[in-house]
Amino acid sequence: MKLIIFKKSFIICAAVIILIGTVAGICCGAAASAFNSASDKVIVIDAGHGGIDAGVLGVNSKIKESDINLAIARKLQGCFADAGFKTVMTRKNNGGLYGLSTKGFKLRDMKKRKQIIEESKADMVISVHQNRCPVPDRRGGQVFFDKNSECGKALADSIQNALNSMEECVKQSSALTGDYYMLKCTQSPSVIVECGFLSNPEDEKLLLSEEYQKKIAYAIFKGAVSYYG
Repeated sequence: MKLIIFKKSFIICAAVIILIGTVAGICCGAAASAFNSASDKVIVIDAGHGGIDAGVLGVNSKIKESDINLAIARKLQGCFADAGFKTVMTRKNNGGLYGLSTKGFKLRDMKKRKQIIEESKADMVISVHQNRCPVPDRRGGQVFFDKNSECGKALADSIQNALNSMEECVKQSSALTGDYYMLKCTQSPSVIVECGFLSNPEDEKLLLSEEYQKKIAYAIFKGAVSYYG
C-alpha cells in the first residue's frame, strides 16, 4: 500500500466532502460554513497510559500500549491541526502525568488529564487506547462512550462507522457504553477509541505499522468531522 501523506489541502477538502455527504440537501456553501465553524473548536487528544503505566503488551512483540497510543495520538493531532482545528494533547511524550511514581499515581494521572481537559475548555475529547482479550481471535477497533451522554454516543457512533469502513476491518462493530473516568471529565462529547487488540497477532502486526497508524488516525479524524456534520 502506498504511504498516506496528510497534506493540509487534502485534509481540508476531505473534511468538507464528509460534511457535504452527511447532511442531506445542504448546499456547498453551507457545508463549507459548517466546517469553518467546527474548525474553531478545541479538540483534546488523550494518549492513554504512559510512564510506569504501560497498559497492555503486544502478544508477540511485547510493545507497550502506551507507546502505540502516543504514536497514533500524535498522528491524529496532526490531522486535526492541519485542518485548522485547535488541538490539545494531554500527554506529549512517553512519561506519565502523575508526578512521582508513588502510591496513588494512577489516580493522580487521571486527575491531571481531567484538569487539562477542563482548562482547555474542550469541545471534544478523544482518548486513544489499545485493547486486549483472553480470546486471541478477538480483533478490531471499538469505541466507547458514557451511557448518560447523548452527544458522546453520537460521536462514538460516527467514529465507529469510520473504523468499520476501513479495508482492514474484519467485523462490523457497534459503539458500546463504558464506565470509564476519561468519559466523565467534561459535558462535551468524549470517547475512548480502542484501536485494536494487542492480544491478537494480526491486529498487533497492523498496529506496529506506521502506515496503519496513519490510516486509523485518519479514520478517527473522519468520524469526528462527520459528527460535526
